[in-house]
Amino acid sequence: KAVVSTQSTGGLTCGHFLVPFTTFFGATLIGKAIVKMHIQMLFVIFIFSKHHLETLETLISQIPEIGPALHAPFVEFMDKQKLRLRSGGKQGGAPSESVLSKCFEVFVVGMILYFVISLVNSLAQQYYKDNVEGKKQK
Repeated sequence: KAVVSTQSTGGLTCGHFLVPFTTFFGATLIGKAIVKMHIQMLFVIFIFSKHHLETLETLISQIPEIGPALHAPFVEFMDKQKLRLRSGGKQGGAPSESVLSKCFEVFVVGMILYFVISLVNSLAQQYYKDNVEGKKQK
């Protein structure tokens, strides 16, 4: 949420100080497509390297009481993810979707529909204000 606020604030600030759109968009494109993407890529490669995953497995197994119970499912999950990644996501037929992903999908579609409805409502109110109330004043 903070990133969205920063982006909106950055765009508003550039608009306020009359920064040309090409300058703003160029800087945003360079920042997102080049700098941020490479930092994220290096972070994921670093964190999910074999050495770091083995260290994480060891740390999980050393958690008192629940560590040994968590170790086997974690290793199984990581092995499945490796297989899915290497097979291009085509392992075992159609990928199964979780309930959480379905709920999130329904939530996003609902938010988009709400946005469209509020946009139409706002346009209708503006049309009413301009045309109907304008005729009353004449």
